[in-house]
Amino acid sequence: MSKKEKDKAVSGCQTHHHHHHTHTENLRGKKLLWVTLLNFSISLVQVAGGIISNSLSLISDAIHNLGDTSAIFIAFLAGKHAAKKPDAQKTFGYKRAEILAALFNGVVLIAICIFLFMEAYKRFMDSQPIKGGIMLTVAVFGLLANLISVLVLQKDKSHNLNVRAAYLHLLGDTLSSVAVIAGGIAILFWQVYWLDPLITVAVGVYIIYHTWGVVRQTVDILMQATPRHIDLQKTQQSVETLPQVENIHHLHVW
Repeated sequence: MSKKEKDKAVSGCQTHHHHHHTHTENLRGKKLLWVTLLNFSISLVQVAGGIISNSLSLISDAIHNLGDTSAIFIAFLAGKHAAKKPDAQKTFGYKRAEILAALFNGVVLIAICIFLFMEAYKRFMDSQPIKGGIMLTVAVFGLLANLISVLVLQKDKSHNLNVRAAYLHLLGDTLSSVAVIAGGIAILFWQVYWLDPLITVAVGVYIIYHTWGVVRQTVDILMQATPRHIDLQKTQQSVETLPQVENIHHLHVW
């Protein structure tokens, strides 16, 4: 085989590999979008079911699901726009739009959780009847949607960070759905209405626990804070030990 033929063969292999890689990434993107739409739809159904059944825990599960759906959608958009080139208005590019979206999402989630805590307190003080049958039915549909989404992303979770993050979010949604189902069964058969605000508080605490870290991290990035794993004083001392360095002024690490 001549050198020209070899180069042509190698070029053909590289082109085939590139097309295969692009096709795989597009397929993963479509899966993320499909999962986002499915979970957004289920979240709306859960909110409606929570209002009709008078179940706060079902609404809190919907908020949890909706928050994770927003996170998945942000990951999807990040994959689409990460490579967008800077322009005259945004000379540093658009990558920080993802950070702003994550911060907004986190702040809204925490605010909603605080509202749910206030409503749960009222329910503890004045217990209200709940339609356990509707609550249980809607919660089961939510669990099935989460399980379907987990299965859809199962194959790709080890090959893409965004898919893996979405997969882990959905596993968390599955756990909260199981808790709401258990509460729905207890309310349906034994009228244990105080379980509803208790589950609401538990899900709200879970959401805030996982959301607070994201909010803190996004604020640190936007404020160009020193990474938490870096000791600025030790870094400066280490650099000053180099024979070529006389002094350091205004050390910045971000």
